[in-house]
Amino acid sequence: MIFKTASHAFRTAIKGLSLTVKHLFGARRSRQELNIKNDNYFDHQEGIVTVQYPAEKMPIPEVARYQLQVDIDDCIVCDLCAKACPVDCIEIEAIKSPEAIGKTSDGSVKRLYPAKFNIDMAKCMYCGLCTVVCPTECIVMTNEYDRSSQKLTDLIYGFSDMTDEQVAQRKAEWTQFQAEKEAAKQK
Repeated sequence: MIFKTASHAFRTAIKGLSLTVKHLFGARRSRQELNIKNDNYFDHQEGIVTVQYPAEKMPIPEVARYQLQVDIDDCIVCDLCAKACPVDCIEIEAIKSPEAIGKTSDGSVKRLYPAKFNIDMAKCMYCGLCTVVCPTECIVMTNEYDRSSQKLTDLIYGFSDMTDEQVAQRKAEWTQFQAEKEAAKQK
């Protein structure tokens, strides 16, 4: 019994050491860049295991999910992306407008101002649900994956381009419009 156990231990040690030596000599070769669409992509992963980032980058699949980007000019502030987000990383504040304020690139009428449109990428789980429900396709996943930061607050991306003064002005306009509307009803 002792000889059987010792023999098994010796064979396993030799197998492990041979694998280590194989990888030691294989690390002298650089890994070839392959297209991820190739059928044999995972079969040809030889050479240096770690990609020497940022000098080298792995190819990015077309359907990859990385950083979110918002084209705020196309946003109608419908809040569907925030409602669809399972981790509540999207924070939107809208201000109503008395009249239409413009059109998006697809022809949708804009009636709300985006006072705040923040995405907390530290919370984001990159599911892509926000991009699916967006009616104007203003929120998209980009192929950027290297926005690293030392502070968590740097990972809150603000996409609204309104200043505090503009927000206050738009709120005052809406309040005045509502007051005029009420006054007209009472006459």
